Amino acid sequence: MRKILITEEQLQSIIKSDLSGTVNASKDEIEDMTKVVKDIEKGKFRKSPMNYTGGKHKLLPQLVPLFPKNIRTFVDLFCGGCDISINVSANRIIANDLDNNLVDFYNEIKNMGIEQVLSHIDEVVNKFNLTIDNAEGYNAFRDYYNHSSKDPLDLFILICYSFNHQIRFNRNSEYNMPFGKNRSYFNKNIKRNLIEFHKIISGDNVVFTNNSFRDIKIDKLGSGDFVYCDPPYLITCATYNEKGGWGENDEHDLYALLDTLNAKGVKFGLSNVMMNKGKTNDILIEWAKKYNVHHLNMTYSNCNYHALDKNVDGTDEVYVCNY
Repeated sequence: MRKILITEEQLQSIIKSDLSGTVNASKDEIEDMTKVVKDIEKGKFRKSPMNYTGGKHKLLPQLVPLFPKNIRTFVDLFCGGCDISINVSANRIIANDLDNNLVDFYNEIKNMGIEQVLSHIDEVVNKFNLTIDNAEGYNAFRDYYNHSSKDPLDLFILICYSFNHQIRFNRNSEYNMPFGKNRSYFNKNIKRNLIEFHKIISGDNVVFTNNSFRDIKIDKLGSGDFVYCDPPYLITCATYNEKGGWGENDEHDLYALLDTLNAKGVKFGLSNVMMNKGKTNDILIEWAKKYNVHHLNMTYSNCNYHALDKNVDGTDEVYVCNY
């Protein structure tokens, strides 16, 4: 497995760069990024090849128009499947996530040619006879990955054929999602998304980092920069939020970081839910009072959360920002 590390010097170089264009960008890279910008302006959004839990692809038409214009450095603090990062018009993009499996995959394919990526996928699919209904082949490949491979690209292939395309490991760090029979496989849509994804991330203006949100360096960020946060949701259940993966201390610490960014004049945006299936996030509701709140589903936009019927079955997706 090839692991690519981003040095602090490289990261700070990207953050301090101005609006002069991509670093050492080739003509093809500039053309690719220009096409992305034009497509975003037309409301045409790219989809990540990762079908990641909590992905924001369906909300992009509502979210992206709310983002600031003329972003110098865009920091995606909890990038997940990168649906946001690949659909933002910015001079620099730093996509960060605590899950090293995601970041290793992104860095792996970023440093490979797309022909090499697709060739490896074809080789694995043929070697293990991976199909939409071959559970035996899937299980054999999963065993190979867990005990021999650990290659980030092999993990991506496993995810393509797994149930609900999810990422989950057991206590022994073994991938343990079952086969997605008659549902999951490396289809033409995933292939197309992968090719488009590779075009966008290949330039030097896109960097992937693997850090806790608490360890992100913000001292070089300024008024031309924008930090977007899509953290685990305190009041929902998902694979990434099992077994105490995100608690009230994390919630408070993240909001403290956003307050610090606000004091520095750095724009931020936060995706979260104020209500989910009768539960309310009172920490978020109280903290958000000092900022601008956009209710993306509008269902509860005028409600009083402290007097709300706790049995209401619904979700209030919100976007909180300081601009």
